[in-house]
Amino acid sequence: MITLPSQNPSVPVRDRLALALDVGGLDDALAIAERVAPWFGIVKVGSELYAEAGAAAVERFQALGFKIFLDLKLHDIPNTVERAARVHARRGIAFCTFHACGGVPMLQAGIEGLQAGAADAGLAEPVALGVTVLTSDTDTSPFAERLSWAAKAGCGGVVSSGLELPQIRAEYPDLGTMVPGVRLAGGAVGDQARVTTPDGVVRAGGDWLVIGRAVTGANDPEAAAQAVTDAVVSVM
Repeated sequence: MITLPSQNPSVPVRDRLALALDVGGLDDALAIAERVAPWFGIVKVGSELYAEAGAAAVERFQALGFKIFLDLKLHDIPNTVERAARVHARRGIAFCTFHACGGVPMLQAGIEGLQAGAADAGLAEPVALGVTVLTSDTDTSPFAERLSWAAKAGCGGVVSSGLELPQIRAEYPDLGTMVPGVRLAGGAVGDQARVTTPDGVVRAGGDWLVIGRAVTGANDPEAAAQAVTDAVVSVM
């Protein structure tokens, strides 16, 4: 059973904040991560950064003491997903995403891969996260079904916008929640359709907050990171 930050007030805010590093190359990502490391304990290695740097990105950020949220949204036939997840888990990642629309058998295969890979390397099992509906999508009609699939498969959590948190907490109170689309109050929305503020996420029972452009695109990233932290602390 995962200890959810939303159920444990003693979890430091830093351990709830994931820095989304969709900023180009590895050097740029490392530079911004080092600047805001006092506020962020997790870094998100997504498709863009992984395409640029591959597994080296995972290794470099781990060397700096960050936990890794590997957000590649694996989605394929169960056997392929299982084998890919096994390899990723051997690298000591903390979180790994799978598209929940792949269905229960695929999600279960991914979880089995994470378990096997972690066991191979003598490491802790990563949290399997089922991606429900992207925060850039205005159509949330598939959400309920995908949420149920993630829970039925045994995922440790889901990725969803903060707007769906009340439903998740009502139906699956012990399911972890990784929440992207987080913006400071009054901040630019960009290409996101469903956004929430840091304090709104925590107030609704979110566990981990994914913060990207609100910090990485700010003129003063350190000040933006502090503002995010202050917003979270204000409702804890």
